[in-house]
Amino acid sequence: MEPLALLEMAVILLTIGCAFLAVEFRNIPKAIASFFFMSILLAVAFFLLGAPYVAAVQVLIYVGAVVVLLLVTFHTVKKL
Repeated sequence: MEPLALLEMAVILLTIGCAFLAVEFRNIPKAIASFFFMSILLAVAFFLLGAPYVAAVQVLIYVGAVVVLLLVTFHTVKKL
């Protein structure tokens, strides 16, 4: 197999693992961190597959907006 194909498979397997952990963690900050890493790895997978614009949108929307929104919501609810 080509090294690039092995790298793609490794990134996809890590993405699936992080997605599973994001669902299974009962600790909310750990779940948010796992979702963050899953989103970054998904952007890397898109980039490796030849879709840099989709990777950029993935980083801007999911990593930038959704993770920040989850963190702000968590901290707001925790104080109430």
